Formats: sequence, structure tokens, C-alpha cells
Amino acid sequence: MTAATTPAAVRRPHLARWVLRLHRPELLVWAGLAVLGAALLLWLGGPLTDAAADGWRQYKACHWSEKCAYDQDAILRYKDVYNYLTFSLAALPLLVAAWAGAALTGRELESGTAQLAWAQGVTPARWLATRLALPAAAVTAGTGLLAFLHDRAWVAARGRVDTVKSQWDVWTFQTNGPTIVALALAALTVGALAGLVLRRALPALATAVVAVAGLWGLAQWVMPYLWPTVTRVTGFGHAFGDSSGGLGVDQGLVTRTGGHIPEPRCHANTWEGCRRLFEKRGGVGFYYTYHPDTHYWPLQLTTSALVLALAGLFTVAAFLALRRLTGALRLAPEAAA
Repeated sequence: MTAATTPAAVRRPHLARWVLRLHRPELLVWAGLAVLGAALLLWLGGPLTDAAADGWRQYKACHWSEKCAYDQDAILRYKDVYNYLTFSLAALPLLVAAWAGAALTGRELESGTAQLAWAQGVTPARWLATRLALPAAAVTAGTGLLAFLHDRAWVAARGRVDTVKSQWDVWTFQTNGPTIVALALAALTVGALAGLVLRRALPALATAVVAVAGLWGLAQWVMPYLWPTVTRVTGFGHAFGDSSGGLGVDQGLVTRTGGHIPEPRCHANTWEGCRRLFEKRGGVGFYYTYHPDTHYWPLQLTTSALVLALAGLFTVAAFLALRRLTGALRLAPEAAA
């Protein structure tokens, strides 16, 4: 037997090929979802948007005579399809987390497949690295494509369809840029970590989904504070403060000393009554702290960077959990002896 075909080399499996073969059904399902989602988003950004835009032009030109008609079905169809596709794309990180926790690590540890691979010459670190790298490439490609097409569909409707969502809408913001890709990658690492810690498929699945849902909410909560805000101050001539435009972060009253205080509730029937109340509390005007539309991409990128940093921490934690697990498995036979 030559050096190229030593027993160790024969026993050592081609790990990447093995992972692809083992998870081929899931890979095909993921590819199918990506293709289907891409087709629907192209439909949304093309024919559906054009039909809805025509419906809105008809509506605006309508003088509400008895014969006035507009394509209401096209308007409602666009709205429904947009919402369904946006919610589906936003839920992809949960799907990735469930799969990673249940199948990628949890099931293999529960069934003993992982231990068998380690016994055949595959180091645990290489085993985990391969299981994270290959799905990460598929997740990045799939969610990246869908996020790009979702943003193109949104841009196609902006200014043409009156019911188009604001770019600051929670669901639209998360699915219109790299944030959704970062969340999907973080979901992969969270699921892998849950499987390594719990070593059972169903508990790991549930834990990963709950954790990623919390991460999704955390990303949206901290997002407005990841980039410097702009504060606009107005006098009481602008009733209740002109807070239109951008992403609002805070608003209230400006005092005589220049301080900011919360805007008190006013139940008066007239603006003059509310103004007297505000002046009684020491207010001389309004302030409005917000992100203008030009902050959209800085916030997208900083939010994505934060989530990716957390994904890196989860990855490190997964390797540490694996080292602790394999150390415990090595000590068990020694203790039994």
C-alpha cells in the first residue's frame, strides 16, 4: 500500500462531501425556497407593482361620479403579497435556527453520528468548522439574494404605490438589507451552540428558535442608538412639534434653560389650552430627536455589524462547548477503566 493510501487516509472521510450528502434534502429545500422567493419577489416588483400603480392613478383621477372606477383588487393584492413575502423573509432566521439546532448538531450528537466521525480520524474542531462553513455559504447566498430582490421590489413601488411601507417600518427595515443576512448567520451559530450544549434535537430546536427571536427583537431595539441622531427644535407655533419624516427616537418639550423634558399629556379641547399647560410646565418649544432618511444605510450596516459580532461570539462559544464535550467524553472511558 502506497503512502497516499495509508489506512489512516482510507479511514479519514471527505468531510465536506459527507456533510453535503447527509444534508442534501435540507439543501434542496433551501434552494427551492430561495428560487420560489426570488420568483415571487420579481413578480411583486414587476407586474404587481405596475398594476397597483395604475390602480392608484385611477383612484387619484377619480372624481367620484357614479361611473368612477379603479382597480382596487390590484391595490389590495400588492399590499397582501408584500406583507406575506416580507413576513416570510423575516422568519427565515427562525427556520435556520431550528434546522441548525435540530439537525446540524443536536441530532448528530443524540444519535452518535458525531462520535462515530470523531472515531474515524476527524477532529471535533474540523467536524464543527465544516458544519458551520458549508451551511453559512448557502445561508448567505440565499438570504442575500432575497434581501436584494426585496429591496428592488420596494424601490420599484416607492413614489408610485401610496400604501408602500416606509423604509423605517420594522419588517421592511430588517428585510431590505444586510441585516437579515446577518441575523440568518447568527441563527446558524445559535442553533449549532444549542445542539452542542443540549445534545438533543427537539430541545435544541426550541431553544434556538426562542433565542433567535430574542436576538431579532434586540437588533431592532438597539438599532436607533447605533448612529448619532439629529435633534430639531421648534417653537410652539408648530402644534405638538413637527415630527414628520425619518425615524423618531425621542420627542418632548424644550425648557427655558434649554433642557429637554417629556411632553405631558394634554386633554384640552383646543391648542391654546395645551399650550398653556406646556408653558406652565416650563416649556417654550418642542424638540424632536430622529434619524433622517440619509441615516438608513449607516444604520443598516451598523446593525448588521453588531449582529455579526454576536454571531462570532456564538461561534467561539460553540467551539468551547465542543471542547468541553469532547473532554468529558475522553474522561468517561478512563473513569470506567
